[in-house]
Order: sequence, then C-alpha cells, then structure tokens
Amino acid sequence: MSKNLVIVESPAKAKTINKYLGQDYTVLASIGHIKDLPMKDLGVDVENDFEPTYEVIPDTKKRNNKKIISELKKAAKTSEAIYLAADPDREGEAICQHLAEEIVPKKPVRPVHRVMFNEITKNAIQDAFKDPKPVNKNLVDAQQTRRILDRLVGYKVSPILWKTIGGRLSAGRVQTVAVRLVVEREREIEAFIKTEYWSIIANLSAGLPPNFDSKLYKVEDKTVKSSKFDEDLKSTEVHIKTSDEADAIVSEARKEDFIVDSVATKERRRNPTPPFITSKLQQDASRKFGFPVKKTMMVAQKLYEGIELGSEGAVGLITYMRTDSTRVSDAALNEVRGFVGTEYGDRYLPEKANRYKGKKDAQDAHEAIRPTDVNRTPESLANKLGPDELKLYRLIWQRFVASQMTAAVFDQTTIDIRARRFLFRATGSVLKFDGFLKVYEEAAETKRAEEKNDEEEERNLPAVREGEKLKLNSVTPEQHFTEPPPRYSEATLVKALEEKGIGRPSTYAAIMTTIQEREYVEKVESRFHPTPLGVTVNDLLIESFDDIFNTAYTARMEEALDEIEDGKLDWRSALHGFYNKFSKDLEHAAESIKNKKKTSIPTDETCEKCGSGMVIKFGRFGQFLACANYPECKNTREVGTKRAGSDGDPEAQGKAAEAEEVPPCELCGKEMALKKGRFGSFYGCTGYPECKNIRKIAKGDQKPQAPPVPLDEICPKDGANLVRRHGRFGEFISCSNYPKCDFVKRETLGVACEKCGGEIAVKKSRRGKVFYGCVNYPKCDVVYWDKPVEKACPNCSAPRLFEKTTKRDGTVHYCKNEDCDYKIAVVNKDLSSDSSAEANAPAG
Repeated sequence: MSKNLVIVESPAKAKTINKYLGQDYTVLASIGHIKDLPMKDLGVDVENDFEPTYEVIPDTKKRNNKKIISELKKAAKTSEAIYLAADPDREGEAICQHLAEEIVPKKPVRPVHRVMFNEITKNAIQDAFKDPKPVNKNLVDAQQTRRILDRLVGYKVSPILWKTIGGRLSAGRVQTVAVRLVVEREREIEAFIKTEYWSIIANLSAGLPPNFDSKLYKVEDKTVKSSKFDEDLKSTEVHIKTSDEADAIVSEARKEDFIVDSVATKERRRNPTPPFITSKLQQDASRKFGFPVKKTMMVAQKLYEGIELGSEGAVGLITYMRTDSTRVSDAALNEVRGFVGTEYGDRYLPEKANRYKGKKDAQDAHEAIRPTDVNRTPESLANKLGPDELKLYRLIWQRFVASQMTAAVFDQTTIDIRARRFLFRATGSVLKFDGFLKVYEEAAETKRAEEKNDEEEERNLPAVREGEKLKLNSVTPEQHFTEPPPRYSEATLVKALEEKGIGRPSTYAAIMTTIQEREYVEKVESRFHPTPLGVTVNDLLIESFDDIFNTAYTARMEEALDEIEDGKLDWRSALHGFYNKFSKDLEHAAESIKNKKKTSIPTDETCEKCGSGMVIKFGRFGQFLACANYPECKNTREVGTKRAGSDGDPEAQGKAAEAEEVPPCELCGKEMALKKGRFGSFYGCTGYPECKNIRKIAKGDQKPQAPPVPLDEICPKDGANLVRRHGRFGEFISCSNYPKCDFVKRETLGVACEKCGGEIAVKKSRRGKVFYGCVNYPKCDVVYWDKPVEKACPNCSAPRLFEKTTKRDGTVHYCKNEDCDYKIAVVNKDLSSDSSAEANAPAG
C-alpha cells in the first residue's frame, strides 16, 4: 500500500487524479455520501438542541456501502496520512467529515488533511497537496443545517398530506416553493383577460433603396400604447382598441404626405457577458440544446472529473461546475487574453482584462465555469467527446473566450416621419464591428431588456434627409392581443428561483427533478403545468404554512445557511429561529385537519356505471379515479391526466394511455386494459388469469410498443404460429404461445461453433451492443465481439476470418491468429455471391 491515501467521491475523478500524484499515493472513491440521517426515523433530537443522529447508509442493489467502507478502512490502516478530496462545496465538506469519522483509525493517530481544487489539472492538484487544510467546520455545519431543515419539514409536514389527501405524498422545504411558483403562474394565466390592440404599419420608399416599414408612434402628442398596458391609460398615451379605430387612422393617413421629421444616428455598444455560473449554464443549455437541468449537470460533471483523451489519459476539461461566482484566476485570464490576441487579433482584445461583478451572496472561493485550458478548442476535441459533451464544452469555451473580448458595435438609426397629426418611427441597426459576437451570442431568451427589440431593429434603412418627402407604398393595420405571462420552462424556473434567492448552484437540478418525480408538475412542450395533485398539495400547505413556504422566508433561510458557512451565525441558533415559527404552524395544521375529510381532486370525468362525477384519490400505487358517489358506487379506473405532448417521466407514462386506441390481445383477442403495478403502468389482457399477456407502455419520447405481428412460420416446439415481437434489446421472433412455449428463433450466421458444432447466433448485451455467441449457451461459452466469417485465411489457413468496421479502415476481414497479419478491405459484403467480395488490398 502507498504511504498516502486519497479519497474522492467518484471513480472517474479518482482515475484522473491518480495520474498526477505518483506512486506514493493511492486514490480511492467513496461513491458519494457514506452517512446520513436514518431512513426510518426523524434522526434529530429537537429537545436536545437539534442534535442529529447519523448512520451508515444501508446497502442497495446498485451500491454495496459496507464493502466500500470496509475497503476504505483497510486502506487507511496501512497509510501514513489520509487526504480527503471531495468536491469544494458544502456537500463535499460533509462527505469529508463523515469519512474522517468512519474511515480514519483511532490508533495509531494518522494525520487527516482536506485538499480542495476547482479544476482537476496537474498544477491545481499539486498546488492543493502542497497546502492541505483541516475539514472546514463551518461548511459542515451549513450542510448539516440544510439537511436537518429538510428532514424536519419532510418528516413533520408529509403526514399531514397523508391524512388529508392520502397515499405517501411528501413535502419539501424548497421544492414546495418551486411548485408554488408554478401554481401561481398557472392561476395568473387562467385569470388573464386578453386585450385587443392594433398597430399601424406604413411601408415607405425614399430616393435610395431599400423600402422600409415604419410604425405609428404618436397620434398628435400621445404615444401609441402597443404592448402591455393598464386599463387606465396615462394622459400621454393612446390605445387603438378596435378595427374601426385602426381603419379610421389608416384611411386618414393614406391622404397625408409623409415627410422626414428627424434623423438620428448613434453608436450602440453591446458588451460581452460574464463566464458561466451554474444557473446561467443550465439556462443557456436548456434554451440552445433543450437539455434538462439534470442532464446539463451530469454532462458537466463528466467534463470536470475527466474525459479520456487518448495518450493523455483522463483529463479534466472544465472547472468545478457548481458555482455562483464570476471570478476568474489571474493565470486563466492571462491565458485567454493571449489566446484572443493570437487567434483574433488586437482589435478583439480589450486593453485590460474584463472583470465582472458577481451577486452579493456569491461564494467567491470558487471560480466561474471555464475550460481548464483555453487552447483545447472544441474543434480539437471533436473526435474525443460524445455529442452532448462536445455541445456543452463548446458552449462553456465560447462563453469564456467571448467574456474577454471587446464589445460589439452597432450603428443605430432612428427616422421619425411626420404625416400631419401622425408620427411614424423606423429604427434600424447595422453591425459595425462584431467584437465578442465573433465567438458567442446568448440564447434569445437570455438577452438583456434593452436588447429585446434587436430582432426588429437589426435592419438596413435608406439614407434620408430631414424634410425629404417619402413615397407611401401602403398603410396596414395589424391586430394584436396582449399575452399572459408564459409558463415556466426549466430554464426560466431556475432563473426565477435564482432571482428570488431560493436554492443554490448545488440544488437547482434536484429541485427540477423532485417536483416532476412527485408528479406535482408535468412538462407539456417543455413548459411546466401544475397537476391537479400539485395544485391540491400546494393549496393545503399554503393554508397552514404560508409563512414557511413563501419565497421571502425561503430566501432568508438560504442567507442564514450562507452566514453559517461564513462563521457569522451559529447553526443551532438558526434552527431554533426556524422551529419556533414552524412548530406553531404544525399545531395550527393539526388542529385544522381534525374534522376534515380526505381531500379528493375533482375532474371532468364521468362514471360510466352511475353517471356521477369521478374524482382523483390516492392508494398504494399512487393516483386513481374513483366515483364521487362512493360507497354507493365503487367504480374505479386508472387516471388519464397526461396531456398530448407531455414529456412525462418513467413513473407516469401510463397516464396518457386511456385516450389512445389500444389493439386487442394478440393471443386471445380480448380487450387490453390499463393496469398499474409495482413498476408502473402497463396493458394487461382482460382474460387474466386464463391469458397472462401484457404489453409495456412507451417511456418519454419512445414510440409505443407495437403488438406482436403473426408470421407464416410454425414453431418447431408446439406447432403454433411464430410472431415478431419487440423486446428490451430490439426485434425478435418467438412462439405466439409464450409463456407456455419459450421458443425464440435465433438469427444465425450459418457459421458452425468451433467448440461444439452448434450454430453461431447474433446476440445483444444489456447495453445493446451486438456480439456473437453459440446457440448452445450456457453449455457452450464461445463468444466473439467481431463477426465470424466462414472463410479460411489465405495466409495461414486458419479456419475462419472475422469482420469489423472502424472509422479509419471501414469494413475489413482479418485473421485473429497472432502470428498472422492478414487484413483486407471489404468492397461487397454479400459473401454468398460468387463475385469478388474483397479488394486486393495489401495485408497488414
């Protein structure tokens, strides 16, 4: 064992770090947290100053925690020093604290060090190990406080939902506020009354081209109100409300001369944006690529922890991706300024580095998200990154480089045209110098307020002079209606949470995931809609906990956590302040639900048995529809609440199914009914238990699973027809009497197994990768990754060749014999014909 043990969270991070530290260090991974509050108890002694009780996280199917801890303890015993190198944030600090408690031997005492780095590069790692520090108690306390707050809310409030609504619903301290924002936005939309308004467009010609449009700007001295407006207009505004009013203005304007009243040209500068912080990266990736917040963070995590770059091995390509700081190190600034000067020239390089002001509550210990080496251009990594990794890396690289470039410059011209009592205005903008726009432009929804009309403004106008008479080509009235506020997307909900001070870089992805998994909101065409359940839960919680589940209080708690992290506030004092308020709300809620019946959610569905309405209720497996006339009528059925276009999640895919026409059972001809089990919704034959046929429901963007297609072939086992089915690994052919008959027809190559004489069949691994194996498995274990070809090697007479396809060589046949270098390109893969199937390419 090496002298020093280094513990990180993930194997990928361990692999990248390991190559920088040398033989004196062993790097192992804890696979995240090893301890947490107990799963089945509150785990917080409220009466004893909120003392928490932690336990080792139990094993799961995916993770053997006991084995991980055992291996770490064993390594720690034989090490002289232990370095804890989890991520540089509150969660990482808590992981380090728990590792120190569980892993480090008590005797003999070993030194325990905390090392932190914002990027996984050789210099950053070596610098961190030169200056190790102790675990930061303030960071640990801040994480612990957040965890206790979340546990208190979830453990104390969720039972109120069980008693009043049913099921195993849960409440979350921050997630509930996010749901509240979605519900309140939906109610704004429902309450919104559209207002009609008209704009008047005059198309004009000057002495020089081009023709251009101008919009009615003023009637006499009153400005035309042409977007959102109040019912009571200001005395200086006018609102064209009807087509009659618009037609009257058009009719009058057509009779007037259009004279240039004024021409103003000014230079407008558009400055670059700062490098990414977490929330801005999530928003831009959502708008440009449609990435969910969770996906953005998963891809960014890979780029941070290390990507295999051929002979270089695993390389960390970006800095730490959970940050709210726009700060950039001096070394990185010097590097990017050198790159800009060399690649784009001095015109694109500011005289001094651009520095950006961060948020007042930003944690400046971190840097902004940037490439670890700006010289690793996206183009240089195109063949080494996956499509999503390349998209995100390119976005981060472009934004960072652009942030240290000069402003873009536009010439903006405004022409006012007088038509007696009407004043029309045309505005045009021409790009004079592209500056940072040469590299990067923000996604449309993120542009700043003063640039929202750029799409309209960026056009050429002809050269005109004051007093010039213009030719009127047409005057056109255009009808508009005011629009309600848009529903939140993931990007705009993250933006709203950030602006209100709710959540932190490490929590946005979890918030988006949780509110969807709990089915409190659903995504329809990438926009959040509250579900009936979400509305009911929101209203119930706000009724009793309005002072806890509101944006101002939640933001104040986030500030308190920051103060604990900075050592300005005692964590127990913060919890006392919260619980004094919270406990009173709990008492009020307990009293108010004593005589309440369980809440049912009304729907517009009708009971097919008695004609009464149907309501949503909750049982062991979630929501279901029940007759409102219960117990006189006990009719129930599955909920069909998913709307067309809903993105859905794996647990809720069955909810749109009732609206679809379902083919009958392909085995017995009876109807297929929507059912729900432990693993979600599915179709089951109504002939059960005589017929046990089931059909899966498609997930997400997958196409619905097609029913089996009967074939003319006969099953060799029982004489029934064979059918073509679709399984987890693609299409296959089997007996129609499945599961009574388990015959599956294999796709074979006509190549004999060299071990037992059976046939070689085409197979697929669990991950969908094709391989080739003997049909007599498991009795015969012959397998090949490359396709065997029944053709002897002309060089060494080996009984068969193998076929593989690569980007560099295309499709080739080669000999597996280590002493033979035969390889030849395949021109025609139809080897059954007598024509030449291979080119006369040289061996090797």
